[in-house]
Amino acid sequence: MKIRVFTAILVCKIVRGLAKLFGRGSSLPGKYALKICPDILSCLELPKLSIAVTGSNGKTSTVEMIAHVLTSNGLKVAYNKEGSNQIEGVTTFLIGDSTMKGKVKSDVVLLEADERYARHTFKSFHPKFFVINNLYRDQMTRNGHPEWIKSIIGQAIYDDMTLILNSDDPLVASFGKDREGTIYFGAGILPGDTLVHDGIYDDGKYCPICKKPMNYEYYHYNHIGKYKCTSCGFARPKIDHRLTGTKEEDGKASITIDDKYEIPVFFTGIYHCYNILAAFTASTALGIEPEKAAESLGGYILKSGRISDFTLGTTEGRLLLSKHENSVSYDRSIDVVAGDKRKKSVMIIVDAISRKYYTSDSSWLWDINFEKFKDADIDKIILAGQYCDDLAIRFDLAGIDSGKVNVFETVAEAAEFAKNLDSFLYVITCFSDKEKILSIVTRRELA
Repeated sequence: MKIRVFTAILVCKIVRGLAKLFGRGSSLPGKYALKICPDILSCLELPKLSIAVTGSNGKTSTVEMIAHVLTSNGLKVAYNKEGSNQIEGVTTFLIGDSTMKGKVKSDVVLLEADERYARHTFKSFHPKFFVINNLYRDQMTRNGHPEWIKSIIGQAIYDDMTLILNSDDPLVASFGKDREGTIYFGAGILPGDTLVHDGIYDDGKYCPICKKPMNYEYYHYNHIGKYKCTSCGFARPKIDHRLTGTKEEDGKASITIDDKYEIPVFFTGIYHCYNILAAFTASTALGIEPEKAAESLGGYILKSGRISDFTLGTTEGRLLLSKHENSVSYDRSIDVVAGDKRKKSVMIIVDAISRKYYTSDSSWLWDINFEKFKDADIDKIILAGQYCDDLAIRFDLAGIDSGKVNVFETVAEAAEFAKNLDSFLYVITCFSDKEKILSIVTRRELA
């Protein structure tokens, strides 16, 4: 064993222990290891089973659910629980699960892969399976257009990988064109589907293969649906595992996969359904029986806190985490609020746009379909955070009744206003701002 490999492993383990002790991030130990041995990942001995997940949305949730299914079925899993998904974070968690000789001890390596940096990580090793959830306009100041991210992810795909793709996203499904062995997941016709595109912009308007116009039979949302190119014939591929139904009645909710596997869930938002479907498909590809995968996923509550129920004074509510700089994510949360028939109010918090870098660009607010609130019978709309005025202008130009809109510069002021509402309160914000409301409210267990 080369001395630099041993030294890199030793330093990474020591720094990782110290970082945990002082509450530091999960990238630093891997950064030191890569400084000592730049090819350390190629020197590790991985198990036979390995799988990576990438995409614009849902990576952390999908990875968490896959890990839950695998561990529930007796497998030991190494994965980046902290969500640090660039090469330094991947190096940290793999060495953390390795012996001093560089052998990973778990049965399965499962990693969340940043869509921009997977191409660097996979130069050192190739996961056996590669899940791609979706591609949206996300963090435009960092990622540019999804077509560019598609080209970047393409550099991370190798011939010895089995791709697991969202068939309903044409940008994602195009990775499987003329590629044997690809596994596809997707959805059949669902409540809420539309025959026409209803977003602010349309990233499915043109074929990702030949750039000619595409026709859609129906849309689930944005550019996700059943499509076919009018020129080259590129179309949604045959689906291996399909979401065939969602149901909510008597306070209980469930989804059905392949017309056979009914899975109790706490939330039937379309994002959550796709993440469950991706986890189900990936788990069965790894050898878990479908019945056991469905059983493990039934009623599972995400630990990542994407959805949290709370009480604020006498007001009951639900936090829906959406991604700042990602209009599709916000649109899906808006759909949840608009679809709730009870008396409800909504609070939108934009206080810090990013946890990772500074930007004051709020142009992405104009891509969010806030216009859906006009006909959604909302009691009160509360706009909070240092970008509350940007939100207020956006809502004004969306044609929303100004009498419903209440603007507060701080989350604390907004929470004080909302603590005794006579309506259910939805809060929509991002990871960067979630603790600003969760530190004020009392969280309740999801049923």
